[in-house]
Amino acid sequence: MDLKLSGKTAFVSGSTQGIGYAIAAAIAREGGRLTLNGRDPARVEAAVDRLRQEVPGSDPSGFAADFGEPEEVEVLLSSLERIDILVNNVGLFGLAEFETIPDEAWARYFEVNVMSGVRLSRHVLPGMLERGWGRIIFVSSESGVNVPADMVHYGATKAAALALANGLAKRTRGTSVTVNSVLGGPTYSDGVAATVAGIAAAQRVPVEQMRDAIIGQNPTTLLERFIEPDEIANLVAYLASPLASATNGAALRVDGGVLTGTL
Repeated sequence: MDLKLSGKTAFVSGSTQGIGYAIAAAIAREGGRLTLNGRDPARVEAAVDRLRQEVPGSDPSGFAADFGEPEEVEVLLSSLERIDILVNNVGLFGLAEFETIPDEAWARYFEVNVMSGVRLSRHVLPGMLERGWGRIIFVSSESGVNVPADMVHYGATKAAALALANGLAKRTRGTSVTVNSVLGGPTYSDGVAATVAGIAAAQRVPVEQMRDAIIGQNPTTLLERFIEPDEIANLVAYLASPLASATNGAALRVDGGVLTGTL
């Protein structure tokens, strides 16, 4: 299917690996012109080189910025020109007991997981509205709806991002600009894979066995396996396209059936 993204400019935050990179690659394969992002300049450069090799002719660029540092974000924003597609993907996650999470950690989670989307959307939305076309997509999580007891800080920020996207969509009334969210389920991203490998090594069991055991503990998954980053990326690429013109203000699930209620 031709998603008609040829020539569209896209910025994907947190895109040096995992879901973010998969999204960037999916858009690039459809002809979009990408700017990749990450905190570490060397990793950004490596991701840019990787995308050039995997998608010949894509010619992506990259910009290193830590969304936990507002000063770095200001430099990034000043360098961004026309952006047709914004994917707010960058995010922190981790397990922690609620009572042990200090204020500083809460502040950083909101700075990265919520304010990154605020600052980027605030920068690109006026231009999209003026031109009459654009896409803003928030990569959220099923944890923003069904907040885990051991990831309350993460779930709270993902819920806030859903609210942000919902409000921004109302500002696009009567235009061809859309704002949507994608709610991913348990995904075998690079970070998750590294965590699983670490647990498997500590318990001296094969990684595949540990991976299957972990997802097997989820009582509601219909896939009964981890989601692959490309499966998230495919939905995001569609939402970024002109073909998704009638989808606006939505929170679309690509959660493998983990969520049992309705949004």
